[in-house]
Amino acid sequence: MSSPVSRRAVLGTAAVVAAGAAVATSGSPAAAHGKGPKPTIVLVHGAFADATGWSDVIKRLTADGYTVLAPANPLRSVTGDAAYLASFLSTISGPIVLVGHSYGGFVITNAALGNPNVKALVYIAAFAPAVGDDVAHLTARFPGTLLDPATAIDFRPVDGGYDGYVKKDVFRAIFAGDLPRSTTDVMWATQRPGHSSTLQTASGEPAWQTIPSFYLVAREDKLIPPAVQRFMAHRAGAHTVEVKASHVAMISQPRVTADLIRKAAR
Repeated sequence: MSSPVSRRAVLGTAAVVAAGAAVATSGSPAAAHGKGPKPTIVLVHGAFADATGWSDVIKRLTADGYTVLAPANPLRSVTGDAAYLASFLSTISGPIVLVGHSYGGFVITNAALGNPNVKALVYIAAFAPAVGDDVAHLTARFPGTLLDPATAIDFRPVDGGYDGYVKKDVFRAIFAGDLPRSTTDVMWATQRPGHSSTLQTASGEPAWQTIPSFYLVAREDKLIPPAVQRFMAHRAGAHTVEVKASHVAMISQPRVTADLIRKAAR
Protein backbone atom coordinates (compact mmCIF):
# COMPACT_ATOMS: atom_id res chain seq x y z
CA MET A 1 0.00 0.00 0.00
CA SER A 2 1.35 3.44 -0.90
CA SER A 3 2.14 5.72 2.02
CA PRO A 4 0.61 9.25 2.06
CA VAL A 5 2.53 11.65 -0.13
CA SER A 6 4.59 14.27 1.71
CA ARG A 7 4.11 17.85 0.65
CA ARG A 8 7.82 18.26 1.24
CA ALA A 9 8.72 16.04 -1.73
CA VAL A 10 11.45 17.56 -3.90
CA LEU A 11 10.03 19.84 -6.56
CA GLY A 12 10.80 18.62 -10.04
CA THR A 13 10.94 20.81 -13.11
CA ALA A 14 7.32 21.66 -13.90
CA ALA A 15 6.01 21.99 -17.42
CA VAL A 16 3.21 24.43 -16.80
CA VAL A 17 0.44 25.78 -18.96
CA ALA A 18 -0.51 29.12 -17.39
CA ALA A 19 -3.48 31.07 -18.64
CA GLY A 20 -5.06 34.35 -17.61
CA ALA A 21 -3.41 37.27 -15.91
CA ALA A 22 0.35 36.92 -15.58
CA VAL A 23 1.20 35.57 -12.13
CA ALA A 24 4.14 33.68 -10.66
CA THR A 25 3.49 30.10 -9.62
CA SER A 26 4.37 31.13 -6.09
CA GLY A 27 1.17 33.09 -5.63
CA SER A 28 -2.55 33.12 -6.31
CA PRO A 29 -4.51 36.08 -7.69
CA ALA A 30 -5.63 38.85 -5.38
CA ALA A 31 -8.95 39.43 -7.11
CA ALA A 32 -11.87 39.39 -4.71
CA HIS A 33 -14.06 36.27 -4.76
CA GLY A 34 -16.85 36.48 -2.27
CA LYS A 35 -15.12 37.07 1.06
CA GLY A 36 -11.67 36.00 -0.10
CA PRO A 37 -9.41 35.61 -3.12
CA LYS A 38 -10.47 33.59 -6.11
CA PRO A 39 -8.92 30.13 -5.92
CA THR A 40 -6.25 29.04 -8.32
CA ILE A 41 -7.59 26.26 -10.54
CA VAL A 42 -5.12 23.41 -11.10
CA LEU A 43 -6.02 20.96 -13.90
CA VAL A 44 -4.39 17.51 -14.01
CA HIS A 45 -4.60 15.36 -17.12
CA GLY A 46 -4.57 11.56 -17.23
CA ALA A 47 -2.83 8.90 -19.30
CA PHE A 48 -2.93 8.83 -23.11
CA ALA A 49 -3.38 12.62 -23.04
CA ASP A 50 -1.66 15.87 -22.16
CA ALA A 51 -2.59 19.26 -20.70
CA THR A 52 -3.84 20.64 -24.02
CA GLY A 53 -7.02 18.63 -23.49
CA TRP A 54 -8.05 21.34 -21.01
CA SER A 55 -7.70 24.18 -23.54
CA ASP A 56 -11.38 25.09 -23.95
CA VAL A 57 -12.00 24.79 -20.21
CA ILE A 58 -9.03 27.07 -19.52
CA LYS A 59 -10.39 29.70 -21.92
CA ARG A 60 -13.75 29.73 -20.14
CA LEU A 61 -12.31 29.90 -16.64
CA THR A 62 -9.73 32.58 -17.40
CA ALA A 63 -12.48 34.68 -18.99
CA ASP A 64 -14.07 34.64 -15.53
CA GLY A 65 -10.89 35.93 -13.94
CA TYR A 66 -9.48 32.68 -12.54
CA THR A 67 -5.81 31.86 -12.65
CA VAL A 68 -5.53 28.39 -14.21
CA LEU A 69 -2.48 26.12 -14.18
CA ALA A 70 -2.24 22.81 -16.02
CA PRO A 71 1.03 21.07 -15.06
CA ALA A 72 2.30 18.06 -16.96
CA ASN A 73 1.45 14.81 -15.17
CA PRO A 74 4.60 12.63 -15.35
CA LEU A 75 2.60 9.36 -15.74
CA ARG A 76 5.50 7.37 -14.28
CA SER A 77 4.10 5.95 -11.02
CA VAL A 78 1.23 6.63 -8.64
CA THR A 79 3.58 7.56 -5.80
CA GLY A 80 5.95 9.61 -7.93
CA ASP A 81 3.21 11.41 -9.84
CA ALA A 82 1.42 12.34 -6.62
CA ALA A 83 4.67 13.55 -5.04
CA TYR A 84 5.38 15.69 -8.09
CA LEU A 85 1.92 17.28 -7.95
CA ALA A 86 2.09 17.77 -4.17
CA SER A 87 5.36 19.66 -4.62
CA PHE A 88 3.82 21.77 -7.38
CA LEU A 89 0.81 22.61 -5.18
CA SER A 90 3.10 23.66 -2.34
CA THR A 91 4.32 26.58 -4.49
CA ILE A 92 0.82 28.08 -4.69
CA SER A 93 -0.37 30.39 -1.93
CA GLY A 94 -4.06 30.85 -1.27
CA PRO A 95 -7.00 28.56 -2.00
CA ILE A 96 -6.80 25.88 -4.69
CA VAL A 97 -9.45 23.94 -6.59
CA LEU A 98 -7.80 20.74 -7.81
CA VAL A 99 -9.25 19.04 -10.86
CA GLY A 100 -8.35 15.63 -12.31
CA HIS A 101 -9.35 13.75 -15.44
CA SER A 102 -9.14 9.95 -15.72
CA TYR A 103 -5.91 8.72 -14.04
CA GLY A 104 -5.39 12.34 -12.98
CA GLY A 105 -8.08 11.68 -10.38
CA PHE A 106 -5.86 9.02 -8.83
CA VAL A 107 -3.06 11.58 -8.62
CA ILE A 108 -5.08 14.44 -7.10
CA THR A 109 -6.63 12.08 -4.52
CA ASN A 110 -3.16 11.32 -3.16
CA ALA A 111 -1.43 14.66 -3.79
CA ALA A 112 -3.98 16.84 -1.97
CA LEU A 113 -3.72 14.96 1.32
CA GLY A 114 -2.50 17.26 4.07
CA ASN A 115 -2.51 20.45 1.97
CA PRO A 116 -4.84 22.94 3.71
CA ASN A 117 -4.94 25.18 0.63
CA VAL A 118 -6.84 22.60 -1.42
CA LYS A 119 -10.47 23.55 -0.81
CA ALA A 120 -12.21 21.30 -3.36
CA LEU A 121 -11.51 18.27 -5.54
CA VAL A 122 -13.20 17.94 -8.93
CA TYR A 123 -13.25 14.63 -10.78
CA ILE A 124 -13.95 14.70 -14.53
CA ALA A 125 -14.68 11.10 -15.61
CA ALA A 126 -11.85 10.31 -13.21
CA PHE A 127 -10.70 7.75 -10.69
CA ALA A 128 -11.57 8.66 -7.10
CA PRO A 129 -9.84 5.80 -5.29
CA ALA A 130 -10.18 4.69 -1.68
CA VAL A 131 -7.18 3.40 0.25
CA GLY A 132 -5.92 0.18 -1.33
CA ASP A 133 -7.69 0.67 -4.68
CA ASP A 134 -5.74 0.36 -7.92
CA VAL A 135 -6.56 1.42 -11.47
CA ALA A 136 -6.99 -2.08 -12.90
CA HIS A 137 -9.44 -3.33 -10.28
CA LEU A 138 -11.48 -0.12 -10.16
CA THR A 139 -11.88 -0.10 -13.94
CA ALA A 140 -13.16 -3.68 -13.91
CA ARG A 141 -15.45 -3.29 -10.88
CA PHE A 142 -18.46 -3.04 -13.22
CA PRO A 143 -18.64 -4.16 -16.87
CA GLY A 144 -18.39 -1.73 -19.74
CA THR A 145 -14.75 -0.82 -20.35
CA LEU A 146 -13.27 -1.43 -23.79
CA LEU A 147 -9.73 -0.89 -22.54
CA ASP A 148 -8.54 -4.49 -22.40
CA PRO A 149 -4.76 -4.30 -21.91
CA ALA A 150 -4.33 -7.58 -23.77
CA THR A 151 -5.94 -6.29 -26.98
CA ALA A 152 -6.16 -2.49 -26.84
CA ILE A 153 -2.71 -1.44 -25.60
CA ASP A 154 0.69 -1.41 -27.26
CA PHE A 155 3.36 -1.94 -24.59
CA ARG A 156 6.88 -0.65 -25.23
CA PRO A 157 9.78 -1.45 -22.87
CA VAL A 158 11.10 1.42 -20.77
CA ASP A 159 12.90 1.83 -17.43
CA GLY A 160 12.55 -1.76 -16.31
CA GLY A 161 8.85 -1.79 -17.16
CA TYR A 162 6.56 -0.84 -20.03
CA ASP A 163 4.85 2.23 -21.41
CA GLY A 164 1.29 1.72 -22.60
CA TYR A 165 -0.22 3.36 -25.70
CA VAL A 166 -3.81 2.87 -26.86
CA LYS A 167 -3.83 1.20 -30.29
CA LYS A 168 -4.85 3.39 -33.21
CA ASP A 169 -7.71 1.19 -34.41
CA VAL A 170 -9.54 1.41 -31.06
CA PHE A 171 -8.41 4.83 -29.78
CA ARG A 172 -11.46 6.80 -30.91
CA ALA A 173 -13.98 4.18 -29.75
CA ILE A 174 -12.41 3.88 -26.30
CA PHE A 175 -11.25 7.39 -25.63
CA ALA A 176 -13.17 10.00 -27.60
CA GLY A 177 -16.10 8.61 -29.59
CA ASP A 178 -17.90 11.96 -29.69
CA LEU A 179 -15.02 13.82 -31.39
CA PRO A 180 -14.24 13.90 -35.14
CA ARG A 181 -11.87 11.22 -36.37
CA SER A 182 -9.52 13.89 -37.72
CA THR A 183 -9.20 15.16 -34.15
CA THR A 184 -8.79 11.76 -32.54
CA ASP A 185 -6.15 10.75 -35.08
CA VAL A 186 -4.03 13.65 -33.85
CA MET A 187 -4.79 12.77 -30.22
CA TRP A 188 -3.66 9.19 -30.86
CA ALA A 189 -0.42 10.30 -32.51
CA THR A 190 0.43 12.70 -29.66
CA GLN A 191 -0.77 10.60 -26.71
CA ARG A 192 1.51 10.45 -23.67
CA PRO A 193 1.87 6.89 -22.43
CA GLY A 194 1.20 5.69 -18.92
CA HIS A 195 3.77 3.46 -17.24
CA SER A 196 2.52 -0.08 -16.61
CA SER A 197 3.21 0.28 -12.87
CA THR A 198 0.30 2.71 -12.54
CA LEU A 199 -2.22 -0.06 -13.25
CA GLN A 200 -1.72 -2.07 -10.09
CA THR A 201 -0.26 0.33 -7.53
CA ALA A 202 -2.55 0.78 -4.51
CA SER A 203 -3.76 4.23 -3.56
CA GLY A 204 -3.05 5.79 -0.19
CA GLU A 205 -5.45 7.57 2.14
CA PRO A 206 -7.89 9.58 0.00
CA ALA A 207 -8.02 13.36 0.32
CA TRP A 208 -11.76 13.29 -0.46
CA GLN A 209 -12.38 12.07 3.08
CA THR A 210 -11.68 15.58 4.35
CA ILE A 211 -11.98 17.82 1.25
CA PRO A 212 -15.35 18.52 -0.48
CA SER A 213 -15.55 16.77 -3.84
CA PHE A 214 -17.43 17.19 -7.10
CA TYR A 215 -17.84 14.62 -9.88
CA LEU A 216 -18.78 14.81 -13.57
CA VAL A 217 -20.02 11.43 -14.80
CA ALA A 218 -19.55 10.84 -18.55
CA ARG A 219 -22.49 8.65 -19.52
CA GLU A 220 -20.93 7.37 -22.77
CA ASP A 221 -17.48 6.62 -21.35
CA LYS A 222 -15.96 3.42 -22.76
CA LEU A 223 -12.81 3.57 -20.65
CA ILE A 224 -14.09 4.07 -17.08
CA PRO A 225 -17.63 2.64 -17.15
CA PRO A 226 -20.30 5.11 -15.96
CA ALA A 227 -21.35 2.61 -13.26
CA VAL A 228 -17.80 2.74 -11.86
CA GLN A 229 -17.86 6.53 -11.94
CA ARG A 230 -21.18 6.67 -10.07
CA PHE A 231 -19.90 4.19 -7.49
CA MET A 232 -16.79 6.27 -6.80
CA ALA A 233 -18.71 9.55 -6.72
CA HIS A 234 -21.27 8.16 -4.26
CA ARG A 235 -18.56 6.68 -2.04
CA ALA A 236 -16.75 10.03 -1.92
CA GLY A 237 -19.96 11.90 -1.11
CA ALA A 238 -19.36 14.06 -4.18
CA HIS A 239 -21.75 16.59 -5.62
CA THR A 240 -22.45 14.81 -8.91
CA VAL A 241 -23.70 15.84 -12.33
CA GLU A 242 -23.95 13.72 -15.47
CA VAL A 243 -23.39 14.60 -19.10
CA LYS A 244 -23.70 12.81 -22.43
CA ALA A 245 -20.03 12.55 -23.24
CA SER A 246 -17.17 10.20 -24.01
CA HIS A 247 -14.20 9.75 -21.69
CA VAL A 248 -12.83 13.17 -22.69
CA ALA A 249 -15.79 15.15 -21.36
CA MET A 250 -13.60 18.22 -20.80
CA ILE A 251 -12.99 18.35 -24.58
CA SER A 252 -16.44 17.46 -25.92
CA GLN A 253 -18.38 19.22 -23.12
CA PRO A 254 -16.17 22.10 -21.94
CA ARG A 255 -19.09 24.27 -20.83
CA VAL A 256 -20.49 21.65 -18.48
CA THR A 257 -16.99 20.89 -17.20
CA ALA A 258 -16.23 24.55 -16.53
CA ASP A 259 -19.60 25.04 -14.84
CA LEU A 260 -18.85 22.26 -12.34
CA ILE A 261 -15.42 23.69 -11.61
CA ARG A 262 -16.98 27.12 -11.03
CA LYS A 263 -19.44 25.54 -8.61
CA ALA A 264 -16.56 23.97 -6.70
CA ALA A 265 -14.74 27.31 -6.67
CA ARG A 266 -17.74 29.04 -5.12
